[in-house]
Amino acid sequence: MRTIQRTHIYARLRTVLAPLLTVLLCTAGSVAPAHAAEDAAAYPSRPIRIVVPFAAGGPSDIMARALAQKLTQEWGQPVVVDNRTGASGIIGADAVAKSAPDGYTLLLSQVGDTISVSLYSKLPYNFEKDFAPITLAGLTPFILVAHPSMTAKDLRDVIAQAKAKPGTLMFGSSGAGTASHLATELLKSTAQIDVTLVPYKGQAPATADLLGGQIGMMFNNPITSLAHVKSGKLRALAVSTGKRFSQLPDVPTIAESGLPGFDVGFWLGALAPAGTPRPIIDKLNAAMQKALRDPEVVQRLAGLGVEIIGNSPDDFARVIRSDIVKWGKVVKDSGAKAD
Repeated sequence: MRTIQRTHIYARLRTVLAPLLTVLLCTAGSVAPAHAAEDAAAYPSRPIRIVVPFAAGGPSDIMARALAQKLTQEWGQPVVVDNRTGASGIIGADAVAKSAPDGYTLLLSQVGDTISVSLYSKLPYNFEKDFAPITLAGLTPFILVAHPSMTAKDLRDVIAQAKAKPGTLMFGSSGAGTASHLATELLKSTAQIDVTLVPYKGQAPATADLLGGQIGMMFNNPITSLAHVKSGKLRALAVSTGKRFSQLPDVPTIAESGLPGFDVGFWLGALAPAGTPRPIIDKLNAAMQKALRDPEVVQRLAGLGVEIIGNSPDDFARVIRSDIVKWGKVVKDSGAKAD
């Protein structure tokens, strides 16, 4: 008898509570977007930190400081740059991934983050899932530069020489697993050539040996190589991106030089921790796009060879996904490993 009474009571409770639970769930669903909208309307109400996982003075740092200055002016809230170096950018990225998703801690990311996904056996975060893209801020090509003593006048000559004498051409790189190294690996596999790769501990020592003629050529960034190209100390053979570089308009792309579809570059972009409300992401995107189109910022970044992009969060997410796949294949095929 008592069992029947308990069953009857439970049935009555379900009948009474079910509609109440439905109302509560619907209310929670409607409150969340409203709360996010309120947060976005008040954002930012305190200082914002942009983490740069590399040392001061490099392209990432300069881009972050240019954005920080304009965002501070735009919002009247301090936007500060925090250089948190170590482990090829992993330490700084991990700090942001584990920060509160409220828009007050951001990451100035670069293409190397998509390479690290496959280069390292284990990362303390999932680069694609633990970050929310804001905007791809700028892009610079790698310039294939050669010492003037090299007889190759363009990329077609390089490919012909490499096929005629496999392993004799010496390419430098800024280190094993770096973007300049993997761009060379991609060139090797795409053109089906064999060259000797000489890894250095950074772009500067590699460039010094290139200028001295100890190596014949390498993929270099504009900030390091443009002055040498214009002075005649180095010869530019091709650029790595799909479009020609505005500061070297007469230098063809690799795709134009017989390898259609070749398109890689060094990009810089802004990310927030995953879970940051979309209204805040959109507000950051709009403010950053405005900052990137400021003539002062354009001129400052042009000196680094950076061409402004400023796309949408969704477009940037597609770039990240595509690059993870692209570089993952290059890393696997080449057998590259992190230093």
